[in-house]
Amino acid sequence: MAVGIIMGSTSDLPVMEAAIDILKDFGIETEVDIVSAHRTPEKLFDYGKNAHDRGIQVIIAGAGGAAHLPGMIASLSPLPVIGVPVKSRNSIDGWDSVLSILQMPGGVPVATVALDGALNAGILAAQIIGSSNVHVQEKILAYKESLKNKVIAGSESLKK
Repeated sequence: MAVGIIMGSTSDLPVMEAAIDILKDFGIETEVDIVSAHRTPEKLFDYGKNAHDRGIQVIIAGAGGAAHLPGMIASLSPLPVIGVPVKSRNSIDGWDSVLSILQMPGGVPVATVALDGALNAGILAAQIIGSSNVHVQEKILAYKESLKNKVIAGSESLKK
């Protein structure tokens, strides 16, 4: 059970660490790599075509600017792909990344989370795995319960 986490450059790592961390909390192995759609297309093709053979079950792809990485990986891989638009220094307030990942043509789906939303990408990847793995599903249920408890505690604190 593993999730592949790829990004276009090391500058995306501070955002993508949220996915790595939450997946670690759920006990899900991650394979993390830099795969640039524009600078290493051969590596992109190899990754997209072979990730499933290495035991990867879901791919999270983070990219800024033109953000072609998630869509290109989705075009090559039989695995579910979750795109994380990253607000990068060459981005137009992040909207170019969001729209590049969101507006995929029919037949090439990419689940897209919010700008810099790697935490939600990690949770979604865990939920996909948890749909067929009861141990992961139990951890997700406990996580959701902890979210509920934080809100209740905040509410109670506010009332004091």
